[in-house]
Amino acid sequence: MSIELTWHGHATWVIKSEKHSIVIDPFFDDNPSSKIKASDVQADFIVVSHGHFDHIADCASIANRLNIPVFSVYEIATWLGEKHGVQNCVGMNLGGSTTQEFGSLKLTPAWHSSQLPDGSYGGNPAGLLFNIEDVNLYFACDTALFSDMKLIGEEGIHVAILPIGDLFTMGVEESVTAINWIKPRIVLPTHYDTWPPIEQDAQAWAARVRVSTPAYPVVLQSGESYTI
Repeated sequence: MSIELTWHGHATWVIKSEKHSIVIDPFFDDNPSSKIKASDVQADFIVVSHGHFDHIADCASIANRLNIPVFSVYEIATWLGEKHGVQNCVGMNLGGSTTQEFGSLKLTPAWHSSQLPDGSYGGNPAGLLFNIEDVNLYFACDTALFSDMKLIGEEGIHVAILPIGDLFTMGVEESVTAINWIKPRIVLPTHYDTWPPIEQDAQAWAARVRVSTPAYPVVLQSGESYTI
């Protein structure tokens, strides 16, 4: 059994297990870092962390084309159904979990904001905790550093995906603190280099992680994959 993580730039990821494919925060067509378009995506599930355009822009088009379910907080699920005709939206909330064919998903807290592209209220932003084939994957998503990451770490995190871009999320320094609190075996950076305001030297970040944390850092280029 193996799990493949593919980064499509910014905060868009695809998780592939032996039987299923999950798109996280689909942002392809207007994403200057993405090497593919929304029409190229094939998947079985979509998960959206919060309502900002750069995390939800292509959700409805992919969900409607493929007729696949979308998991998110209740307010976003309702908005997708009422405003964009997405037929299978699963509304959740922080701390709640669901068991699906791919495994389980729990929504964790994230310290951020969440306004939908049309100005509608997007509910609480979330992090994502997956258990797929007995591997715990934690996507912190767009968030500041917060001390309850220590509690998330108690779940036994195998892989953590953390933002490092700063300005809108935590930056490099805070991510190192988060890694030491979460204690993942492997860590990957996200939400950086899409535009100049969030440019970061990911290799310098990885070097810092190696000397300051017990985690193994993996840096991907857009379109590249890492197999667990």
